[in-house]
Amino acid sequence: MRIRNISFIAWSVLFYSCQNAQEKQPADIEHVIVIGIDGLSPDGIQKAKTPVIDNMIANGSIKWNVRTVLTTASSQNWMSMISGAGPEQHGVIDNDWQIDKHSLPPIVKEDDGRFPTIFSVLHKEKPQAEIGTVYHWGDFGRLFQKDAVNYDKRFSTEDSTTTDFIRYIKEKKPTLGFLHLDHVDHAGHHGGHGTDEYYTAVAKTDSLVGKILEGIKDAGIEDKTLVIIWSDHGGKGKGHGGPTLEEAEVAGIFYGRGVKKGYEIEQQVYTYDLASTIAYVLKVNQPYAWIGRPVKPAFEGLAEPANLGLGQKQ
Repeated sequence: MRIRNISFIAWSVLFYSCQNAQEKQPADIEHVIVIGIDGLSPDGIQKAKTPVIDNMIANGSIKWNVRTVLTTASSQNWMSMISGAGPEQHGVIDNDWQIDKHSLPPIVKEDDGRFPTIFSVLHKEKPQAEIGTVYHWGDFGRLFQKDAVNYDKRFSTEDSTTTDFIRYIKEKKPTLGFLHLDHVDHAGHHGGHGTDEYYTAVAKTDSLVGKILEGIKDAGIEDKTLVIIWSDHGGKGKGHGGPTLEEAEVAGIFYGRGVKKGYEIEQQVYTYDLASTIAYVLKVNQPYAWIGRPVKPAFEGLAEPANLGLGQKQ
């Protein structure tokens, strides 16, 4: 009987310890700023002059080979980034997708017919949350629920897009601010990925990121802000859309409140894990239809998944 009692106590301690570990979350993150850079490859970060991003990596966490969804076109990947799911779930399968013209309906949908996004999920659970999007590529605006965001603007250049986003951060101090920049993708299509033109565009991105970080500091929210840099795809030659690693791998960078410093993430990460991570740190329940998982190892006090060894790491 005594042995049974000891075993039961040991099992109980293990169970509750595991339960508490599962419930642990990064503390006091009140603002999430996502800097989405269309067409930014890991190669671009590694070979262009990027002192600001390099500092974020040195003082933050990075996953160098985030896997995109296929095909490696923009619409399905941006939708996956904001919806915690892949094309099979959200139904955006190509750049021709329109809310009133598509072949694959979403597996679940909001009142407007779109699959649930981080914007709609956050708005429903926290109606008072300030949510804003500023984007360079006009078609990004067709992917999300307009009634879920407080601010929704599109601009024609990377400079005007960034300037307005910084103004928005300073004035509104958003719970979630999401920026889309398109000029790196333009350079990839015009001059080609891995060219001087491409690396110059990446260097320009770095300077814009620096201005955004200064804007966050000026807004007085630096100490409670998580900044994430993400992309929709890489590229090969003057294009993308294929299944090569050059096209299907991007870098995910986490910087700021609660983030490990100088850490390279081992967990396998997919582009749709972005939305799940945002929901996780803002303490919002993600829909059952989402397949994304939060990138917990990026944060202090949280370990890599115990079962990573079941597959070979890339």
